[in-house]
Amino acid sequence: MTRILLLCLLLLLAASTVQAGVVRGHITNPGGEALAFANVAVRTTSVSTATNEQGNYQIRLNPGRYELVFQYVGYRPHTELVQVAGGDTATVLNVTLTSESYKLNEVVVRATDRDPAYTIVQQAIQWRHYHQREVAAFKARVYIKALGRLTDVPGKILGLMKVGPDLKPGIFYLSESVSEMTFQQPNVVRERMISSRVSGDSKGISFNRAGSGRDLNFYNNVVNSGFSERRFVSPIAANAMFYYKYELAGTSQQGGLLVHKIRVIPKRRNDPVFSGYIYIVDGTWRLHSLALDLTKDAQLDYLDSFHLEQIFAPAPGPSDVWVMQSQKATLALSGLGFKGNGYITAVLSNYQVTPTFPNRPAPTPMPTAPAAQPETPAPVVRETIADVKKQKPRVRDLAKQVRKGIQRAEKDSLSGQSIGLRRGEVMRVDKGVNERDSGYWATVRPIPLTEEEKVDYHVKDSTETIRNSRPYQDSLDRKRNEFEPQKLLLGGYTYSNTFRKRQFYVAPIFNILQYNTVEGVVANPHATYTQDTDDRRRFSVTPSLRYGFANKLFSPSLVASWQHDPVKLARVTFNVGRTIENFDPNSQLTPFINTAYTLLANRNYAKYYRREGAAVNYAREITNGLTLQGTLSYYDRRELQNATIDLLRDVRGRAFTSNLPFNEESPTTSFDRNQALTFELTGSFTPGQRYVTRPDGKYNFRSKYPTLRFTYRQGLPDVLGSDVRYTLLAAGLNQNISMGLLGNGSYNVAAGGFLGQPRLSFMDYRHFSGNQTFFASNFAQFQLLDYYRFSTRQRYVEAHYNQHFNGFFLNNIPLLRRLKWQEVASFNYLHTPQAGHYVELGVGIEHIFTLLRVDFYTALQSGRKLDSGFRVGIGF
Repeated sequence: MTRILLLCLLLLLAASTVQAGVVRGHITNPGGEALAFANVAVRTTSVSTATNEQGNYQIRLNPGRYELVFQYVGYRPHTELVQVAGGDTATVLNVTLTSESYKLNEVVVRATDRDPAYTIVQQAIQWRHYHQREVAAFKARVYIKALGRLTDVPGKILGLMKVGPDLKPGIFYLSESVSEMTFQQPNVVRERMISSRVSGDSKGISFNRAGSGRDLNFYNNVVNSGFSERRFVSPIAANAMFYYKYELAGTSQQGGLLVHKIRVIPKRRNDPVFSGYIYIVDGTWRLHSLALDLTKDAQLDYLDSFHLEQIFAPAPGPSDVWVMQSQKATLALSGLGFKGNGYITAVLSNYQVTPTFPNRPAPTPMPTAPAAQPETPAPVVRETIADVKKQKPRVRDLAKQVRKGIQRAEKDSLSGQSIGLRRGEVMRVDKGVNERDSGYWATVRPIPLTEEEKVDYHVKDSTETIRNSRPYQDSLDRKRNEFEPQKLLLGGYTYSNTFRKRQFYVAPIFNILQYNTVEGVVANPHATYTQDTDDRRRFSVTPSLRYGFANKLFSPSLVASWQHDPVKLARVTFNVGRTIENFDPNSQLTPFINTAYTLLANRNYAKYYRREGAAVNYAREITNGLTLQGTLSYYDRRELQNATIDLLRDVRGRAFTSNLPFNEESPTTSFDRNQALTFELTGSFTPGQRYVTRPDGKYNFRSKYPTLRFTYRQGLPDVLGSDVRYTLLAAGLNQNISMGLLGNGSYNVAAGGFLGQPRLSFMDYRHFSGNQTFFASNFAQFQLLDYYRFSTRQRYVEAHYNQHFNGFFLNNIPLLRRLKWQEVASFNYLHTPQAGHYVELGVGIEHIFTLLRVDFYTALQSGRKLDSGFRVGIGF
């Protein structure tokens, strides 16, 4: 027994001797001002951290002697030797960084008087593709902290809707996360969140995602800020010199490297470009660091400014490749009366890197003047850009080298599978990531909390039980649930019981009160009751009590839905009762638009029929990317006639039309009464579907591949008196395409038809959503097509394409660029036996007053012009 106790004591003593120690301190400039988010790295290792907003840092190291490198963009790096003791001791090391002296030395002039920055940038441009590919794969640990605070909160949004009682000045969001991240060429980022903390929400999971930071890779030609529809040109893009001017601010010797500080200046204020500084290493022509800004001129959405800093350093190991050490984005926001600011900072450490190339191609150096003293930058040689273009790096079989590098990375277990992710899964958040205590975070957090953040955690965490209690939630609900007429008028009224996760929603007035020639004045009161669960399951039920005063027809109905599996997105829906339906179930004729045109313009465009019966629908994701949905329905359908000719404004010479739709294929669309038992199976498949798995569900990302859709609809005859017999088969493709500076495009193509000799009524036809009004409720559909004219019971081909240029052209026009309008173009196509080749061409402008879109369309049928006109709708 004595020996066992002695052995345990020795093990405890040994453990205490290797317990990590902490080095912490404060980093300032010579004026004593704190340097927020400065980088602190341990030389020859992959360990690094950063300071917080108050300039404080901390780093946990095992006992030993280390060389710490302190860096801040625009400041001279500082190195300190430190001895770390064991036993959880703390070593205080305060550091003052001095501004880097970037000197402009003697310039050797060759054939131009252009600023030497241009030739330096040209070298970086020529090496850009190499640096973009030099790392085949890596694995790293990522710490991310995000904070958002409000400085001004309006009493009402747009002067109409009151702001909730829980929105007040101060921090509204604070979270931290630690993840294991892998990267693989060309741009495959996968992540597994290890731990997460959200201030004031012990069950909350951070929205931080390391993969989003890869959008800010300046070795790409364009980068995505995440706060604008526009893409922005990198200062070292292939075409950067068309957008930027450059000035050499100076050159500095840093750790044996010459680093050039280059100011980047937009040539045109409203171009999609940055301003600020980039730092380029002489000889290798790689990015050393950068500090860049976007302002309101960049047309940011709800932001006044966006500032980004990145610091790079050599990867651990013998290879000559660099990786990002830290990234910080700070922003100032404003919109709808709110003002605030925030930041997102990320620290990457524990790198394991697989280089693409065994050796770096020998760079062709610029001619230099005689060697200078170690602390004196060498004279800058001014070459012509033509000279520099002749010095391109000679990299053979780049694609082949990348493939070999990826294979080596997979052998080194640096792929997404090494962190337990499945195919297509770009991020996983396992259960329990939010169950770490404060002691854990004190150990793993590389960036110390500021006093403001400590207070926010303390206050919100200590009051979470109170804030989640029923009395507190009820007190907030009393304010939220206060009735305001404008709410019911504009968007409907919501009554919430937050504690029980219940909600009642009453539709807006313009959906409750309607008018049409079949029913006259329509009262259609309907409300939705929703019950949520802690694991993101949801039940909802919507009863409707529709009554037409002219035809005295009461139409009650009920829709109920139960989402029982948030991961597989499984949902069952029941529909039962009597409803008044448009012959085109996807019509753009909203009740409000049809009411306005009927009462004010003598245009009863919408045609209705009566439907009684029931339907059941079940949808589920079968496997990643493949979703199936089946619907079985039985309905008794009856024809309706116009019951009123009342209106508010009589247009002379114009009368209401019959409630029978006009169709080119059918002499009459009358059907009197029939029954229909139908089954429909639809599906969609997106190859390469990327997704995030969280404890509360699965979230799909947009794929770079198109989505394939298919439909099978069968009319089942002679069952329960069913009068229909038909088979409809259809297939289609849709995709959103990012086109860099040219904006975004989207297409939707479908083809199909009925087999054999179908027996069906007009509501069973394949309809095409047209529009004959001034208002567009969906710009992705036809805008001049008659509503029912070309509906078909035969074969069809339908195609739509929309291109959003995001200001690519209008931003070059001085007077228009101030308006921040964005141009759009569209193409719509339809082919049926009766329609022939029907084409719509449209051009327009969106973001008018932030949210409006106006388009002009021209319609052609087999080359003959049919119609033209303007359409107005929502477009932001």
